[in-house]
Amino acid sequence: MSSMTKEDVLQKAEELDVKFIRLQFTDILGVVKNVAITVDQLEEALEGEIMFDGSSIDGFTRIQESDMYLKPDFNTFTIFPWRPEAGGTVARLVCDVYNPNDEAFAGGPRNVLKKVLKEAEEMGYTMNVGPEPEFFLFEKTEDGRATIETHDQGGYFDLGPVDLGNDVRREIVLTLEKMGFEVEASHHEVAPGQHEIDFKYEEALRTADNIATFKFVVKSIANQYDVHATFMPKPIFGENGSGMHVHQSLFEGSENAFYDESDELGLSQTAKYYIGGLLKHAQALAAITNPTVNSYKRLVPGYEAPVYQAWSSANRSALIRIPSASGVGTRLELRNPDPTANPYLAIAVMLKAGLDGIKNEIEPPTEVVENIYDMTAEEKEELGIESLPVNINQAVQELLADEVIQDALGDHVLKHFVEAKQIEWDDYRTSVHQWELDNYLETF
Repeated sequence: MSSMTKEDVLQKAEELDVKFIRLQFTDILGVVKNVAITVDQLEEALEGEIMFDGSSIDGFTRIQESDMYLKPDFNTFTIFPWRPEAGGTVARLVCDVYNPNDEAFAGGPRNVLKKVLKEAEEMGYTMNVGPEPEFFLFEKTEDGRATIETHDQGGYFDLGPVDLGNDVRREIVLTLEKMGFEVEASHHEVAPGQHEIDFKYEEALRTADNIATFKFVVKSIANQYDVHATFMPKPIFGENGSGMHVHQSLFEGSENAFYDESDELGLSQTAKYYIGGLLKHAQALAAITNPTVNSYKRLVPGYEAPVYQAWSSANRSALIRIPSASGVGTRLELRNPDPTANPYLAIAVMLKAGLDGIKNEIEPPTEVVENIYDMTAEEKEELGIESLPVNINQAVQELLADEVIQDALGDHVLKHFVEAKQIEWDDYRTSVHQWELDNYLETF
């Protein structure tokens, strides 16, 4: 991809009649934030001179050190294909967050990913990532609140039904394509109201930007159709949840470092070490790739979500699957992440785990070809197959015991992320839920 300059951005903004620009970034939890400016401020923004109050953003700074600066990545200049009622074209720039002393802010998720990518680069690698994000479309109440009701009763890969869900998904795809996405697949998923849109793999940082933008676009288009889009992993009990399988590979120049034509599965030793690293750190990774209380309602047997730490070339009950593509397309698919994950942090920790596997030559266990869901506890124990954490609290404890993944995040992000998750868990743990009322209120 050719690099854009400041002058390129200014020229495109003038040619496309841009009136407003959103300077986009994410907080530690992955929520997209933005500072909106007019085109008159664009040159100042491109110089990295736009300031915002970091103390108002989750996990950023303390009140006494609140001034932060946004430095746009010129290559992320993109037009939103819809116009506000006030008129004028709206563009966006994804930004890195900087301290007033012109140092990259340690708490900026994009900066965290760039740090790990730099580590990979020093080892001779670049990383490509391709996501498969899923989401639900639900109806709203008359006053605009989200429900878990949908008139869409479609199933996996259904051509129909001809309904609002199908129309919304088509409009999302068209919008993404206008914004430069190369959409590879779009289809109805297993559960009623559930959809998946896959876009082509890119270099890791670009993919993380795309995931953040994708979530924003999906919600915006859904709202235009008066439905609610949610990336909540498990909104409906008894139905499949929404995941975000992440395909990943390392390249050395133009050569796929994961491919070896002499291997039975086409996997290089580098790829196997990478798998070994992912499996070794899988428990700690879960805190970042599955970061909510609700994430673990999806990670249960029986709903196609991975629960067990194993790898396979064909077995979808394993945590890591090796797709059949070979050569430049050789890759692995990590199947437990869900779309509530901060894409920058999730890709950073996955890469860090894989690099640790390569550095320390961590051999993966034997490939598991049998359906793990059908195995007894004794059979899983004999094969050394462990389970992922059963809740976010357990995952956070695993994170606090894993120095490699902590190093990827850095002290600032680790501290604020753990604090947020501990508060979330305590709130959930001490709340009285409807299930308890249904089962105990009249019985005791």
